Amino acid sequence: MDEKQLYDALPAPIAGPVRSIKARDGTVTVVADASGLDAAARQGLEAAYKDILGQLDGVAEVRVAMMADKVARRIVAVGSGKGGVGKSTLTANLAVALARMGQKVGVVDADIYGPSQPKMFAQEGQRPEAEGNKLLPVPSAHGVPVLSMGHIVEPEKAIAWRGPMAGNALGQLIDAEWGDVELLLVDLPPGTGDVQLSMIQQHKPAGAVIVSTPQDLALIDAKRAMQLFEMGKVPLLGMVENMAGYVCPHCGEVSDPFGQGGVEQAAQAMGLPFLGRIPLALEIREAGDAGTPPAAGDGPQAEAFAAIARGVLAALEQRAG
Repeated sequence: MDEKQLYDALPAPIAGPVRSIKARDGTVTVVADASGLDAAARQGLEAAYKDILGQLDGVAEVRVAMMADKVARRIVAVGSGKGGVGKSTLTANLAVALARMGQKVGVVDADIYGPSQPKMFAQEGQRPEAEGNKLLPVPSAHGVPVLSMGHIVEPEKAIAWRGPMAGNALGQLIDAEWGDVELLLVDLPPGTGDVQLSMIQQHKPAGAVIVSTPQDLALIDAKRAMQLFEMGKVPLLGMVENMAGYVCPHCGEVSDPFGQGGVEQAAQAMGLPFLGRIPLALEIREAGDAGTPPAAGDGPQAEAFAAIARGVLAALEQRAG
């Protein structure tokens, strides 16, 4: 099925905004102009494309990218000094929580060597389309478009690149065609290396969120990451304490394998907002593995991520003011 046949299948009122329409291996990708449309109108237009084109013979999936007039986009980096503290989990759930609040938010998985966001959003095996020389983010079921090296390389394939190559890859992900996304969360890799430097120097984040477990070793590394952002004149929006407390599912006893309160105390000592804490919970791990961020549901875990999202927005507005 060629482009003209796909276009002719659309009624005139919704064919007008189409900028391009392509089909490949049963997947139809529509790029539409959503300038001037509110959220409800954009959702209705996207649903119409999926409904009409999805009924055509040979069409297995319809992807819709909504483009709009260039918006003022803010970048928020999510970082820490070490791995294994939950940056990716926080980034995914923070994005979903922000989207539920009506924010137009996207996610860049900047962990070039160990991308995990495709799994977080149940996008494994999906590949981004391209419009001209720019990538189109991969839509998710939670209204959050995502781009990651995990969408581009073969699953489980090692990425053995030197620093400049990683920096160039980061640029392609951030400079993609993000449409009306106004807030771009960047899930950074551990440490203070090439990707972080490229992020700070080339893309000028509006702020950074630091995540750490309560233990002293993690906090030492988190402070190094904070020093890097301060050197790059990136505002620190606040700190999040992850894996803070574990409730035994059998007896209900609460324990603190990584300690408790260390991040909050560090934030107070440095005059930074403490954005909240996330418990060490089996449900969060299982939800991440299943590609269903708990922030998309209800209950105490969803509220914990929502509270952090509100804190991030407040910190951004304070900085803007």
